[in-house]
Amino acid sequence: MGCSSCGTTGKVAGCKSNGGCSTGSCNRMNAFDWLMNLPVSDQDTACKVIEVSFNQGSRKDFFRNATIQNFEKGDLIAVEGISGFDVGEVSLTGEIVRIQMKKRGIGEYDSELKKVLRRASDKDIEIWHQNKAREKEALIQTRAITKQLNLDMKMSEVEIQADGRKATFFYIADDRVDFRELIKILAREFKVKVEMRQIGARQEAAKVGGVGSCGRELCCSTWLTDFKSVNTTAARYQNLSINQSKLSGQCGRLKCCLNYELDTYLDALQHFPDNADLLQVGKGNATLIKKDIFKNIMWYVLPDSNKQYPVSIERVRKIKQLNAQGTIPEQLEPVEITSSKAREVEPEFVDLVGQISLRTLERAEKKKKHHHKENRQQQNRQQQRPQQGGGGQQQQRPQQGNQQQRSQNQQGGQQGSGQQGGGNQGNRQQGGGQQGQNRPQQQQRRDNRQQQQQPKKDDRRPPNPPQKKD
Repeated sequence: MGCSSCGTTGKVAGCKSNGGCSTGSCNRMNAFDWLMNLPVSDQDTACKVIEVSFNQGSRKDFFRNATIQNFEKGDLIAVEGISGFDVGEVSLTGEIVRIQMKKRGIGEYDSELKKVLRRASDKDIEIWHQNKAREKEALIQTRAITKQLNLDMKMSEVEIQADGRKATFFYIADDRVDFRELIKILAREFKVKVEMRQIGARQEAAKVGGVGSCGRELCCSTWLTDFKSVNTTAARYQNLSINQSKLSGQCGRLKCCLNYELDTYLDALQHFPDNADLLQVGKGNATLIKKDIFKNIMWYVLPDSNKQYPVSIERVRKIKQLNAQGTIPEQLEPVEITSSKAREVEPEFVDLVGQISLRTLERAEKKKKHHHKENRQQQNRQQQRPQQGGGGQQQQRPQQGNQQQRSQNQQGGQQGSGQQGGGNQGNRQQGGGQQGQNRPQQQQRRDNRQQQQQPKKDDRRPPNPPQKKD
């Protein structure tokens, strides 16, 4: 109970209207109690009937207060239901209730009025919330059952009584529907007394609620209770274009607000001449296009041109009199229309294309390409620098190894010179072996064969001494 600005429990703390601030958040279809501060002279003559709303104002009913307690707007009370009790919220009390009953044609002393039982207790409210939580699931199951039975109907809402003994199913159907089998299935499924109630598309929109094209809440869900028939003639009298998407509301029917200003337009149209659709002038028959009710001007079109001519009401009546006498005027004598709005000065034409040449665009593209090219070159250089640094170290290492080998060979040659000839030959063989490593494999093999064929100096026998002659 109560909206976010007022409070949620007990007495409201914000606007102190006990949940009836008529904003649509606390309760819908509220009526302002303008007789609330009216003093009551006699308690016996005071109204003993109160108005109670159910399901956030979507359904309202009158109940007789036979108890001694006095209830205020926003109190939760337990009232008589069908084979049980129901919990509702008090929406109106006092003298304003008599006016509402008179408006709906209900007598204050009608014997069919149900009674108020008591103020709702904590247990009543707990049971009420439990049964209200079942409504969404019951609606989904009911739609599935109607689809299985192939019934041409749409389930709009399910309302379960506070004690859970009765459920009311609201549906929409174009034709008569045989739902006897559906009632049996629903009673067996939910174990409640089933009541089927047919509503229209506008009643469904009032229960669902929403925001209209004007930016306000729907009239049918806030204050409108009487749904009058709306025709397209109401749009024609108001000079509105016959566009079905713009003239229809959320219910799919014509908007109820088309009738709000219809009486004002009909009163204004009484000053316009009748049967003035065609006027005979020198250039031909002038055809009526539209009527400007606010400026009392009628717009005509000649057959040879598409230009629209505004003609005053007095001039139209005069032309009709002349045509009735058999005379045809030469001109319509249109009226000059002056608007009260300041005329907007059109900006002068400026040739912006001539200020930009193709050469400037080409230069800009060249600069962009040159800039991208320089960026790529810098990136490539940065990538090559670390690679070159690592390769130089690898090249220096084999050069140092060759120098070490050369120094070792020189030292070995100097040591071999102090030894015998066999040692020199061994040094030569070692040198030949080192050179053979650098030669191709075939040349190295040839050198090895030649060395094997040559006899070594150590193996050579000394020459025979010369024989002495006797």
